[in-house]
Amino acid sequence: MSSALRHFRVDSPCELLPYLLDLSLGLSRKQTKDLLRFHAVRVRNRVTIRHDTLLQAGDLVTIALRKRPDDNTAVTRHGLRIVYLDDAIVVIDKPAGLLSMGSAREKDKTAYRLLNEHLKALTNSSLQQVFIVHRLDRETSGLMIFARSEVVQAALQQNWKQASKKYLAVVQGVPGSPRGTLRDNLIEGKSLLVHRVVQGGELAITHYRVIRHYADKALLELTLETGRKHQIRVQLAILGHPVMGDRKYGPRTASARRLALHAFDLRFPHPVSAAPMQFQSPLPAQINDLLKPRARARFDHA
Repeated sequence: MSSALRHFRVDSPCELLPYLLDLSLGLSRKQTKDLLRFHAVRVRNRVTIRHDTLLQAGDLVTIALRKRPDDNTAVTRHGLRIVYLDDAIVVIDKPAGLLSMGSAREKDKTAYRLLNEHLKALTNSSLQQVFIVHRLDRETSGLMIFARSEVVQAALQQNWKQASKKYLAVVQGVPGSPRGTLRDNLIEGKSLLVHRVVQGGELAITHYRVIRHYADKALLELTLETGRKHQIRVQLAILGHPVMGDRKYGPRTASARRLALHAFDLRFPHPVSAAPMQFQSPLPAQINDLLKPRARARFDHA
């Protein structure tokens, strides 16, 4: 993703914060202050965080709404890859088999731990830390976002309904309708498995669209309206079309070497600049291989 910089020329003397507030950025006062706090504003080509910086007529003010990480910022251990990094957020492409956060059984090999270690080395600071915003199951691959401060974490979670999260899944069989909406009340049992209940539980809503179908399987695009534990996996199993390779909610499938579920599209407003952020991740080879030999999956992201 390329950088998106906006440049403004000052007409008359004034202080920086009032000047920024008067610009047509579509940001609240808090978001404008956050631009300064996260070093996203330059005056005369120098980063400034002071609200009362005095501007002179002719000064150039540059606002960085996005930043692109250097090529050497990628984390390659355990297959984790950073796809975007700035002072506020980190977006990663998580491989299947890697936990999002630590558990009682596994604390070291997690996306959270790997990111913290990488950022500490990158900045040469032991104070670097990321904060979880949402999670993916260990078996699920794809895009995740982490915050780089508790303030940003809170902002993202409070506005999480504005985020769009889409998945790709290869399922057993072909749904009778080419598109539909799944609504179920889900609850986690004592066995830690999630199941449907008639009353109580939490409402889970998933929209699906059949992209390609074959005699015994289909490639679906799934859009989450809610974010419940194991939501997609449970609802597709209830529908009668479990995700291939799902050993918790579907029959064991010899042809699937992994859970055929991938978070491929993530969109949200940047928590500081409010700029629209969009990321996509290609379907992993192990999932795409399930669609052979008849055809390789091709799908429209629109």
